[in-house]
Amino acid sequence: MRSQSHAFSKLKESREVAPGSIAGLIDHTLLSPVATYGEIKTLCEEALRYGFFSVCVNPFFIKAAKDILKDSSVKVTTVIGFPLGMTLTEVKVYEAMTALLLGADELDIVINLGALKSGDWSVVRKDISDVISATGGHIHKAIIETCYLTDEEKRIAVDVALNAGSEFIKTSSGFGPKGATVKDIRLIREIIGEKAGIKAAGGIRTLKRLLTMIKAGAARIGTSSGARIMKELECKD
Repeated sequence: MRSQSHAFSKLKESREVAPGSIAGLIDHTLLSPVATYGEIKTLCEEALRYGFFSVCVNPFFIKAAKDILKDSSVKVTTVIGFPLGMTLTEVKVYEAMTALLLGADELDIVINLGALKSGDWSVVRKDISDVISATGGHIHKAIIETCYLTDEEKRIAVDVALNAGSEFIKTSSGFGPKGATVKDIRLIREIIGEKAGIKAAGGIRTLKRLLTMIKAGAARIGTSSGARIMKELECKD
């Protein structure tokens, strides 16, 4: 696996997050299947206002988001094989390559959960590594959808994703029955040490919940409540 020291040199610092740096940990997210151009515009405007790390949108909206954010430091994250992860590897590779051509900066890839739970780990690894090989030079987050996995399966999923080259492990798509939990963040951090980042996603709607996830070991937060969290923070100041 290629070196990730630059990407994660400040992971330990991020778990002692200062109030002024919270926005820089957030992927401001809108992945609703009925999202509109107007809602994407609002998402991007909120990201610009608060200085979020990125907006996370479906591939269809990459170009629209990139156009709005073109003169800023806010990145565009998109999802691959979303939300089920069961599309063919070749389709994921094409989707990922096209996403980069449209302007995406980071890729959140849903792993093949069916193959994982079947014990076909080589298929899971190849599914991830083929996407990463085709889109080198960018950050990739493997979405392992923890709510569907046993602790042993979580360990396997994390190991496979790391061996495939993932720079981040992401807990959830937000479309499963349960999102990020403190227990899962701690388990993932125990497995990966400082080799990669953790993106906690799913059900993070308050400042308190966000801080709990960071303390547990997350380095990035995926949430559709970014603006609400920042307003909560402003009220505390």
